[in-house]
Amino acid sequence: MCGIVGLLVKKPALREQLGELMMPILLGMTFRGPESAGMAVFTDPVATGRRKFSIYSGTAQAPWSSVEDAARRDFGEDTALSANANHAVLETGAAPQQVRAWLSSNYPGYHLLSVGQSIDLYKDTGTPAQVAQRYGFPQLRGSHLVGHTRMATETAVTPERAHPFTAGEDFCLVHNGSLSNACSVRRKLEPLGIKFETDNDTEAACRFLEWRMREGDDLETALEKGFDELDGFYTFLMGTRDQLALVRDAFACKPAIVAETDDYVAISSEFRSLAKLPGVKNAHIFEPKPERIYVWRA
Repeated sequence: MCGIVGLLVKKPALREQLGELMMPILLGMTFRGPESAGMAVFTDPVATGRRKFSIYSGTAQAPWSSVEDAARRDFGEDTALSANANHAVLETGAAPQQVRAWLSSNYPGYHLLSVGQSIDLYKDTGTPAQVAQRYGFPQLRGSHLVGHTRMATETAVTPERAHPFTAGEDFCLVHNGSLSNACSVRRKLEPLGIKFETDNDTEAACRFLEWRMREGDDLETALEKGFDELDGFYTFLMGTRDQLALVRDAFACKPAIVAETDDYVAISSEFRSLAKLPGVKNAHIFEPKPERIYVWRA
């Protein structure tokens, strides 16, 4: 049992309040996932040719100032790093494969969480309240976000196995449910050169959908193929640079609820965590239908 969280603000003036509006939704899902939590937020994109890299160090005592010095030496003086506890966001014009190789060689214990022009990602073990306080979730700014609270049923409780999962650039996925064919999906993708970092079934879904989009599918087409290829019980919530997308499997036994107003679209596993949103009494509230794709644009 896990909790999914999504929020997209429709009015640019509300982007400064994104994290504040999200907090009751996240905390309302604590009982569904008290072991770890995560949040991916989509902000205004960095300049063309540059990317942001969200990095997890594994310790709150990471020497981020020396990491920034090394990055500026190796990637150029226009490289910047902003640290937040044991996470940091590195912004640079270096290519993703160059940054990955650099991290692997110089900081082998660090973990690259996300890559893109818009996405910042934080995830860690602890209750949702603890993780939110650790990384300042109430201060998050942006157009939309995707979050998760996890109660592990199959794999270990570690930061790497917490959600959201990412693949490619500016794409993330959170999941409530269980896939029965995650291993066969991995066997299909690994010969294509797609590398897996955990044994979590959610990673298989994330990498499958991102692979389909790299092959030319748009998000909705990739999800249609996912209905055929991904077997199990699931609710998926996904974020891209300018989209928030939600799907449930054919049986729709994993809960989800949507509240939409002129100001926002809010998504959660249960209504209780949406009840404190401003104007929710006048929202269009509905339960997503099975095997129907819902997409909102930022």
